Amino acid sequence: MSDKEYGVFLPIGNGGWMISETAPHPEATYAYNRRVAADAEKIGLDFIMSMAKWKGFGGSTDHWGQTLESMTLMSALAEATSTVKIWATMHANVHHPAIAAKMFTTLQDVSGGRAGMNIVNGSYADEFRQMGLWDEDLSHADRYRMTEEWTEAVTRLWTEDTVTMKSDFFTLADCESRPHPATRPTIISAGRSERGRDFQARYSDGAFLSADSLDQMREFSRYVHDKSAEYGRHCKTYSMLTVVLDETDAAAEAKAKRWSAGLDKAALIGMRTSWGIPADVARAWADGATGAEAFQTPYVTGGPDTVLAHITQIVDTAELDGLMLIFPDYHADMIPFGEAVLPRLRAAG
Repeated sequence: MSDKEYGVFLPIGNGGWMISETAPHPEATYAYNRRVAADAEKIGLDFIMSMAKWKGFGGSTDHWGQTLESMTLMSALAEATSTVKIWATMHANVHHPAIAAKMFTTLQDVSGGRAGMNIVNGSYADEFRQMGLWDEDLSHADRYRMTEEWTEAVTRLWTEDTVTMKSDFFTLADCESRPHPATRPTIISAGRSERGRDFQARYSDGAFLSADSLDQMREFSRYVHDKSAEYGRHCKTYSMLTVVLDETDAAAEAKAKRWSAGLDKAALIGMRTSWGIPADVARAWADGATGAEAFQTPYVTGGPDTVLAHITQIVDTAELDGLMLIFPDYHADMIPFGEAVLPRLRAAG
């Protein structure tokens, strides 16, 4: 049996992960996500994860204009499930570490030890500017320094009776956070810069990686594996993949072509400008964007055999420990994936 882990990225923002007028359009509701979580557990996936998003990208689809809050949702889904790991997202620049420590201790209790904290330090400046929480003076290195100190504070609060820390970003003065979690929540983070990968190796149990090629992905995965071993620990590596599944390759390719044709270029501009890219640069890029940009991640189209071969190639070639999967139509496609692909992935090893 395979020791690889497969999970699903929940569609907690309207439109899911397709920026398209012609693609399926998941709604940002608890009911929709509860069914996705139930299906994930039914087919035997290992984890469910939700992002934290505070502002959408506009366009004709109002992409991610409506979103659910990660911690509240995942606490409810912990009650609605019994086996899948429950990974929620926390912005280190938004929540004080003492608040975060208490929230995840609670989620660990609610979930019976299945909680995971996906730590992010913010890259979409616009969503934090609207709340007065974006520090224009912080460099990329400063944001990681903040996140490192924040993570140290959280993990200490999970194990020590009192914690005193004076940081440039927060203060703890004989701070208490009890009870402590019976087992430490899993820590996950995403990043591709060397500083980001070093953070993953030093602090995380799971690293989400992106790259320009499978060879580069393998390089990044090896870096995290080797670096975490140097720190006397082990960090698993994952990437993301959107699955367009149908009975035949031709049928799946037809769906992807139809969805690509509806690319919402205005939402693409909104996404790029929220990163801090000048509007004219973002507009010029979006004007030349192809339909493939409707997919926010790498994707595979095909029947079960093709999807199986593609996933196997990614995981094996890049030396990953697993994948987080996205489905344009979660309700229609997850159960068939669980019947026709996932058991064969498990058996392949």
